[in-house]
Amino acid sequence: MVNTTLVTHFLLLGFAEDPEMQTLCAVLFLLMYLVALMSNLLVFTVLTLDPQLQTPMYFFLKNLSLLDVSLVSVPVPKFILNSLIHKNSISIPGCAFQLLLMTCFSGSETFVLTAMSYDRYVAICCPLHYEAIMSGQACVLMAGLSWALGGLLGTLYTAGIFPGPFCGSCVIPEFFCNIPSLLKISCSDTFLAVYSSLGIAVCFTLLCCVCIVFSYVHILSAVLRIPSRKSQSKAFSTCLPHLIVFTIFMLSAVMVYLRPPADSPPVIDRLPSVIYTVLPPMLNPVIYTLRNGDIKLGLRRLLPALPAQWVTFL
Repeated sequence: MVNTTLVTHFLLLGFAEDPEMQTLCAVLFLLMYLVALMSNLLVFTVLTLDPQLQTPMYFFLKNLSLLDVSLVSVPVPKFILNSLIHKNSISIPGCAFQLLLMTCFSGSETFVLTAMSYDRYVAICCPLHYEAIMSGQACVLMAGLSWALGGLLGTLYTAGIFPGPFCGSCVIPEFFCNIPSLLKISCSDTFLAVYSSLGIAVCFTLLCCVCIVFSYVHILSAVLRIPSRKSQSKAFSTCLPHLIVFTIFMLSAVMVYLRPPADSPPVIDRLPSVIYTVLPPMLNPVIYTLRNGDIKLGLRRLLPALPAQWVTFL
């Protein structure tokens, strides 16, 4: 007979069962969370207040920083709290809200990264028309569409999964609620909305990847035609960070969402979830901005009391 015990709550697997190790994990995640939070908020503040950094590239960086803060703030504080009180449960409404926000922000980040690749394509391949193409109105429209499409996909996922009941195991083998694990324990017979939204998401993701590859093929071709080595190096330096961040984000997302869920995977199999949720928000400020001369000048202008050695170190 099929087990039809209804699930009233979920258990999120952490990275340790020993209470002392759970506390250690909470401290480590708290440190990573604070680093991601403070660095992205600092970048967002500088890009917002400095009038000399109001270009399309920095406008998208500002959106990316805000998305990183939002994305890392959904699962990590809950995991830290659960680890400190040694309790891994999450309510069904809490799981639904977590799934909604995670899919919204991750989808929006994918679209923003695609817009950033288009910005670099126009800047390098069509420099004479850059200001006309990447106008303020166009940038706001692209950013708004990125947030709206991410929100639409998140709403479709959540609305498709959570109206139905859950039965069987209540264990989610991640430290946050994700779609594959919830689909495995759902006993609803109506998956049309879920699989439709999954198909739409896959199509959008493939389209974003095609757009980014198309952009960088043309960027590489244009850069190699530049006679000056110094100019080539400068052009590559503005594009390489984007490719690194996009690759890390997409590979970790594929490992999290497309890996077949197991009832109790080893700890090593749960590391992609950490890479997906924590690593990009920590690395993005360093890769994109804190090694950027314009951002350093913006920091000096915003924080005149900050020693120059600190800014140079950042």
